[in-house]
Amino acid sequence: MQTATLSLNSDASRQASRWSALDERAEWEGFSRPLSGRPGLWESYLAIEGMHCAACSLTVEEVLQKLPGVESVQVNGASAVARLTWAPSQGMPSAWLAALQRAGYGALPAGDMLAAAPRIQAQRMMLWRWLVAGFCMMQVMMYAFPAYIAEPGDISAEAQGLLRWASWVLTLPVVLFSCWPFFSAALRDLRNRRIGMDVPVALGILIAFGASSAATFDPASPWGAEVWYDSVTMFVFFLLSGRLLEQRLRDRTAGSLEALMRSLPDSVERQGADGMFERVPVRRLVPGDLIRLLPGDVVPADGTVTAGESQVDEALLTGESTPLQRRTGSAVIAGSHNLSGMLMVQVERAGTGTRYAAMVALMEQASVQKPRLARIADRIAGPFVLLVLLASAAAAFWWWPSDPAHAIGVAVAVLIVTCPCALSLATPAATLAAAGALARRGVLVRRLEALESCAAVDTVVFDKTGTLTQDRMNVTVSRTREGLDLVQALRMAAALAQHSLHPLSKAIVQAAGAVPEPATDVTEVPGQGLQGRVLSGAGAKLHAVRLGSAAFCGVPPSAQAVDGPQVHLSDEAGWLASFDMDEVLRPEARASVGALQALGLQVQLLSGDLMAAVARLASRAGIDEAWGQHTPEAKLAHVRGLQQRGRRVVMVGDGMNDGPVLACADVSVAMGQAVPLAQAKSDFIVLGGQLAAVPALLRHAHRAHAIVRQNLWWAALYNAVCVPLAVLGFMPAWLAGLGMAASSLLVVLNSARLARMPETF
Repeated sequence: MQTATLSLNSDASRQASRWSALDERAEWEGFSRPLSGRPGLWESYLAIEGMHCAACSLTVEEVLQKLPGVESVQVNGASAVARLTWAPSQGMPSAWLAALQRAGYGALPAGDMLAAAPRIQAQRMMLWRWLVAGFCMMQVMMYAFPAYIAEPGDISAEAQGLLRWASWVLTLPVVLFSCWPFFSAALRDLRNRRIGMDVPVALGILIAFGASSAATFDPASPWGAEVWYDSVTMFVFFLLSGRLLEQRLRDRTAGSLEALMRSLPDSVERQGADGMFERVPVRRLVPGDLIRLLPGDVVPADGTVTAGESQVDEALLTGESTPLQRRTGSAVIAGSHNLSGMLMVQVERAGTGTRYAAMVALMEQASVQKPRLARIADRIAGPFVLLVLLASAAAAFWWWPSDPAHAIGVAVAVLIVTCPCALSLATPAATLAAAGALARRGVLVRRLEALESCAAVDTVVFDKTGTLTQDRMNVTVSRTREGLDLVQALRMAAALAQHSLHPLSKAIVQAAGAVPEPATDVTEVPGQGLQGRVLSGAGAKLHAVRLGSAAFCGVPPSAQAVDGPQVHLSDEAGWLASFDMDEVLRPEARASVGALQALGLQVQLLSGDLMAAVARLASRAGIDEAWGQHTPEAKLAHVRGLQQRGRRVVMVGDGMNDGPVLACADVSVAMGQAVPLAQAKSDFIVLGGQLAAVPALLRHAHRAHAIVRQNLWWAALYNAVCVPLAVLGFMPAWLAGLGMAASSLLVVLNSARLARMPETF
């Protein structure tokens, strides 16, 4: 006895030591990050162990919320991940783990490689429990079968007693081993003064097994006419089958989010001071390190290629399915895959500073959120379970005077059939599956509730620059002085333009195509243009030329016949050429607008640019309603006006001035190149900037909304049909178990359809 006590104390001491190690700042910073805009507050993520159903999330939230320093807690039962907002000055992570253990749960930092071992072990144990329940169920059914087909008097009392004792022996390991998750969860709920979903399940099993045992030990008792060993074993087998399949499906749907978030390698080859490479943990990388990436490696940090050439797959971060060529001088980003050659990369940003880390932060926040319907279902589940217990007691009381054995069977059936697992899984299973599918296509969901909001939108408002257009200009029309060849005019203009980074200068260099003429004495006049000396034609004579605005180049009004941007070229003799500029419409813009209109949505364009340029671009994109010269305040007023008229608005933008209107819109979408403010105010982020993702997102959100409604209707219909049947005594306990397991499984299978999306937009 003393040895056992010492062993227990030793185990507790080792566990406390492991927990206290997490209180060191270097340790908890590994799974935490500062909360933006909230000085002194951090957010951390824990993988919760021991959550057998979605309703457990309420218990975990209550346990953690009471701890000092914890400001808020969000737990998603479908992903078993908790997000804590906390102040390190008031509390430490070891207190979280200790409190969760007292409540009957375990926890590890989310993403910790150690988290995989307990999860795999739990899955294996679940499989063993299922196998034991299945084997014993088949044997018990074999012993119970004669009682179903025999006529009165066909089986002697001694033979019947022997069959019951054999069934009791075979049911015992099912109750003691296979049922342990239900009993432990029920005890945990009762200790925390809660009535969870496992309470009626555990009660049903105990009542059925206890009454059957009493009938076996004392056949002359009032309930000795019937035993329920076959119902108990079948119920446990069906329930474990449902949870096992549900667990696997979660790993393939909602679990895909975790797979995306944990795709960085554990270690990488880094060059040391002696020029040799050694393998070091990725978390030890700092800017300036030189790392070597072999074919098949995942890029662990943002950096620049210093040597080598390869194709890189950036689909995880940009949604771009085509591998991209990377060579010396090219940038690579963390999370992308090196496919073909060896690359030497100099690290520029590592750890939380990478673009990948920013994406993970957004996905982690989304994965613990609960849509409105899920919160409603969680609130309903608790009172519903209490009503189940009352209904079971009332049914037993009603049937007891006429037939005690039948009364017990009815009570067990009511307890089992009404477990609201399907109700609690209906919304989170669907929304997480949809979010995982969108993430694999390059669309990040920052707010799960926005998927529900998308189903009600009727208007899509686009920003123009950087959203419908590319970040470059295009030369659309060129006019030259008589006697000057157009190609030669472009080459002369490009000779000056190559010395400037202005978008209009870049457009001229691109339009020239060939290597520009050499230029000397080039100077740039801010806001006006460029001047210098350029070789003209085949001769070697240098001409003084200017490239820029009409006033700078001395261009007459007759050459200024366009409303949009225009660049002029002149020399000592006067005007040489004029180049009309226009923004480059994204190739998929018109098709994307058409797809939105085909969904029955009204599409509008808002921009701060001149109305003539806005109208011209809107016509090219197929948008009928467009407004120009709108300040950020005017954009905000426009969207609010639409909302006041009853419209539900999706705003798509990418600029700094889009932040207020993105925050105001019912649903907001930021393109991948958006500035941080625009991304912070958005519900969705399209990483690759593909406009085709916007109609695809709305179509998938409509599918998600439809499947959530199907799940909720199924859960409600199942209970509306099965509860009366159980109360009236028309549903045996084994059939109730099959129905409950099938209802939860159907919800998860239906939600799993959302994990499938077209490979490309």
